[in-house]
Amino acid sequence: MSESDPTDEISRVEAQLEELAEAAERCRKYILASKAAIAGGPALLLATMLGLFGFTAALGSIALILGGIVSLGSNVSTLRQTEAEIAAAELLRSDLISRIDLRMVDDALKLV
Repeated sequence: MSESDPTDEISRVEAQLEELAEAAERCRKYILASKAAIAGGPALLLATMLGLFGFTAALGSIALILGGIVSLGSNVSTLRQTEAEIAAAELLRSDLISRIDLRMVDDALKLV
Protein backbone atom coordinates (compact mmCIF):
# COMPACT_ATOMS: atom_id res chain seq x y z
CA MET A 1 0.00 0.00 0.00
CA SER A 2 1.36 3.41 -0.93
CA GLU A 3 1.42 5.95 1.87
CA SER A 4 0.92 8.85 -0.56
CA ASP A 5 -2.21 7.51 -2.31
CA PRO A 6 -4.46 5.16 -0.31
CA THR A 7 -7.30 5.48 -2.85
CA ASP A 8 -6.17 2.34 -4.70
CA GLU A 9 -6.26 0.40 -1.46
CA ILE A 10 -9.70 1.83 -0.64
CA SER A 11 -10.94 0.71 -4.06
CA ARG A 12 -9.55 -2.78 -3.43
CA VAL A 13 -11.25 -2.95 -0.04
CA GLU A 14 -14.55 -1.78 -1.52
CA ALA A 15 -14.33 -4.50 -4.20
CA GLN A 16 -13.68 -7.03 -1.45
CA LEU A 17 -16.69 -5.69 0.45
CA GLU A 18 -18.90 -6.21 -2.61
CA GLU A 19 -17.69 -9.81 -2.95
CA LEU A 20 -18.31 -10.45 0.73
CA ALA A 21 -21.80 -8.95 0.51
CA GLU A 22 -22.61 -11.28 -2.39
CA ALA A 23 -21.31 -14.27 -0.42
CA ALA A 24 -23.43 -13.26 2.57
CA GLU A 25 -26.51 -13.00 0.37
CA ARG A 26 -25.84 -16.48 -1.05
CA CYS A 27 -25.59 -17.82 2.51
CA ARG A 28 -28.92 -16.21 3.40
CA LYS A 29 -30.55 -17.89 0.38
CA TYR A 30 -29.13 -21.29 1.35
CA ILE A 31 -30.30 -20.77 4.93
CA LEU A 32 -33.81 -20.09 3.67
CA ALA A 33 -33.71 -23.20 1.45
CA SER A 34 -32.41 -25.25 4.39
CA LYS A 35 -35.27 -24.09 6.58
CA ALA A 36 -37.71 -25.02 3.82
CA ALA A 37 -36.15 -28.48 3.59
CA ILE A 38 -36.38 -28.94 7.35
CA ALA A 39 -40.06 -27.94 7.24
CA GLY A 40 -40.79 -29.99 4.11
CA GLY A 41 -39.32 -33.20 5.50
CA PRO A 42 -41.95 -33.72 8.20
CA ALA A 43 -44.69 -32.79 5.74
CA LEU A 44 -43.46 -35.49 3.35
CA LEU A 45 -43.22 -37.97 6.22
CA LEU A 46 -46.80 -37.19 7.25
CA ALA A 47 -47.98 -37.64 3.67
CA THR A 48 -46.19 -41.00 3.61
CA MET A 49 -47.83 -42.07 6.87
CA LEU A 50 -51.23 -41.16 5.40
CA GLY A 51 -50.48 -43.50 2.51
CA LEU A 52 -50.06 -40.88 -0.20
CA PHE A 53 -46.52 -42.03 -1.02
CA GLY A 54 -44.54 -45.26 -0.68
CA PHE A 55 -41.95 -46.21 1.89
CA THR A 56 -39.08 -44.67 -0.10
CA ALA A 57 -40.64 -41.23 0.41
CA ALA A 58 -40.26 -41.74 4.17
CA LEU A 59 -36.54 -42.33 3.70
CA GLY A 60 -36.40 -39.27 1.47
CA SER A 61 -38.12 -37.18 4.10
CA ILE A 62 -35.59 -38.21 6.72
CA ALA A 63 -32.75 -37.39 4.32
CA LEU A 64 -34.40 -34.03 3.60
CA ILE A 65 -34.58 -33.17 7.29
CA LEU A 66 -31.00 -34.24 8.04
CA GLY A 67 -29.63 -32.52 4.92
CA GLY A 68 -31.49 -29.35 5.83
CA ILE A 69 -30.06 -29.36 9.35
CA VAL A 70 -26.50 -29.87 8.10
CA SER A 71 -26.87 -27.21 5.42
CA LEU A 72 -28.42 -24.77 7.88
CA GLY A 73 -25.61 -25.17 10.39
CA SER A 74 -22.92 -24.85 7.76
CA ASN A 75 -24.38 -21.75 6.17
CA VAL A 76 -25.12 -20.01 9.47
CA SER A 77 -21.50 -20.52 10.44
CA THR A 78 -20.26 -19.26 7.08
CA LEU A 79 -22.57 -16.24 7.29
CA ARG A 80 -21.19 -15.32 10.71
CA GLN A 81 -17.61 -15.56 9.43
CA THR A 82 -18.48 -13.51 6.36
CA GLU A 83 -20.15 -10.83 8.48
CA ALA A 84 -17.03 -10.67 10.66
CA GLU A 85 -14.89 -10.23 7.54
CA ILE A 86 -17.23 -7.48 6.34
CA ALA A 87 -16.90 -5.67 9.67
CA ALA A 88 -13.09 -5.92 9.51
CA ALA A 89 -13.00 -4.67 5.91
CA GLU A 90 -15.29 -1.74 6.76
CA LEU A 91 -13.02 -0.85 9.67
CA LEU A 92 -9.99 -0.97 7.37
CA ARG A 93 -11.78 1.18 4.79
CA SER A 94 -12.70 3.71 7.47
CA ASP A 95 -9.10 3.79 8.68
CA LEU A 96 -7.81 4.32 5.14
CA ILE A 97 -10.29 7.13 4.53
CA SER A 98 -9.28 8.83 7.77
CA ARG A 99 -5.66 8.85 6.59
CA ILE A 100 -6.52 10.93 3.53
CA ASP A 101 -5.86 14.63 3.93
CA LEU A 102 -9.33 15.94 3.15
CA ARG A 103 -9.83 19.64 2.51
CA MET A 104 -12.98 21.74 2.76
CA VAL A 105 -14.20 23.04 -0.55
CA ASP A 106 -15.78 26.49 -0.55
CA ASP A 107 -19.15 26.89 -2.16
CA ALA A 108 -18.60 27.55 -5.88
CA LEU A 109 -21.68 29.77 -6.05
CA LYS A 110 -20.01 32.40 -3.86
CA LEU A 111 -17.58 33.14 -6.70
CA VAL A 112 -20.34 34.28 -9.07
